[in-house]
Amino acid sequence: MPIRIPDALPATSILEGENIFVMTEHRAMHQDIRPLRVLLLNLMPTKIVTETQIMRKLSNTPLQIEVDLLRIASHKSKNVSADHLETFYRTFDQVRDLRYDGMIITGAPVETLDFESVDYWPELVEIMDWSLTNVHSVLHVCWGAQAALYHHYGVPKHNLSEKCFGVFENRLIKPSSPLVRGFNDVSMMPHSRNSETRYEDIVANQKLEVISYSDECGVSIAKSIDSKHFFVFGHPEYDRDTLKLEYDRDVAKGIDIKVPKNYYPNDDPSQDPIVSWRAEGQLIYTNWLNYYVYQTTPYDLGTL
Repeated sequence: MPIRIPDALPATSILEGENIFVMTEHRAMHQDIRPLRVLLLNLMPTKIVTETQIMRKLSNTPLQIEVDLLRIASHKSKNVSADHLETFYRTFDQVRDLRYDGMIITGAPVETLDFESVDYWPELVEIMDWSLTNVHSVLHVCWGAQAALYHHYGVPKHNLSEKCFGVFENRLIKPSSPLVRGFNDVSMMPHSRNSETRYEDIVANQKLEVISYSDECGVSIAKSIDSKHFFVFGHPEYDRDTLKLEYDRDVAKGIDIKVPKNYYPNDDPSQDPIVSWRAEGQLIYTNWLNYYVYQTTPYDLGTL
């Protein structure tokens, strides 16, 4: 998929270096087709890393995607320059009158806080409510999934006694779902979180269903029955070294952190980690775009 993003965005040169087709704005304007419009609400502190990881996943179908980056205006980011945010990101006030085929809401490192204690919770609630009428389908990742389940469906989250940290086996609960078409019976997914949304709380709501589950780390994928909302509790977009960087950072800070499970050969952090989740991680994004966005979104977004 050619993804249409600003020419000067750092992700552009990174993806082009990986031989991923990134379409310039000039070329896109001369194609007589309507691209899918996807809004990425990036709540992660490492904005450039996260936007690059997700755009990499969005780039692998024949569809043309136009990606808008959205930031929270009520929270000051400390790990990215103000110039990057001003240049490439929009605020909610700048998009509230627009409509999108799809939207992705990322995770955020605030999972141990009560939702209402997060400083930007009121703005996030406003955005999630707006998405009900202005976005065809929304994919929520990690804490973003927990937040959406809580706000839209009243499903609580629970803090864990030990961090779910590593790469975990998932088994398909609903293998007939188009979201997991092409998955093996058992697949892998990275997780890095201190809280969980429990299986029994999700299935107690008749508007929700669980798609895949990890015996070690709980629910991995769930969705709403109407396919408006998708919830991925891990990080299928993670790079090879993302968990390593998190682990090394915490070790350097003196934090008591265990080696991420099923990540290093023989759980030995002196060795290079092995990627075991890339194929299914790509399928989640590709299948969501194909089956739940492209094939069902109206051509005229004004009819949403």
